[in-house]
Parts: sequence; C-alpha cells; structure tokens
Amino acid sequence: MPQNLPEIAQSKSSQLLVVVTSLPSMEAAQSLARDLVDQELAACVQLSGGIQSIYRWEGKVCEESEVLLSAKTTANQWPIISSFIQKNHPYDLPEILAFTPEQYSKQYGAWVNSEVNS
Repeated sequence: MPQNLPEIAQSKSSQLLVVVTSLPSMEAAQSLARDLVDQELAACVQLSGGIQSIYRWEGKVCEESEVLLSAKTTANQWPIISSFIQKNHPYDLPEILAFTPEQYSKQYGAWVNSEVNS
C-alpha cells in the first residue's frame, strides 16, 4: 500500500481548483484575470459583474457592487495563486476562497493541468 502514496499525492496536487475573489470594478477584475492567465497561474478566468455584497467592515454595515472572479487552476498552484492575488488585489483584506469540484470532465482537467503546470 505505501507504494501508492506518491500517486495519491500527485493526483491531489493536480486536482482541479476553482479560486474565487471579488473586486471593486470590471477594470480591476480584468487586469487581475489577465495577469493570472499571463503568469500561467490560471488556465481560465471568468468574470461576473453586478454582484451585490453586504458585509460588516470596521463596525459598519457596507453595501457594494462588485465583480466576482473565478479562476481555474490546480491544487498545487494554491500557495502561489493565493499569494499573487493577495499581493495584487486592491482590497486590504480580499476574499480568496478555493473550491475543489467533485466532478469535472477528464479532458477539461487535463487542459487546465497543461496550462498551469507547463
């Protein structure tokens, strides 16, 4: 059984990951999206405008229009992409979340892997 551990680790590291953050404008979102793809940290980035966020910040309830950014990458890129987003994000404390899809097409997963792990 121990001989299978590297395979498990490999498959976990190349597993598809969807990284999500929100930005204050379409321009800021497009700039970050292009940088993520140019730096080969994400294979694909989708932007959804018109998101309304309601949150508490420094004791006040705030309401803002934002753009949701969704980047497709792999689990082994998480430390790099999360650090990159943190460093290049206009917010003091950006939302940076990652989700692992339970299911996705093998071909799409292979394409994402080839784009971010070249």
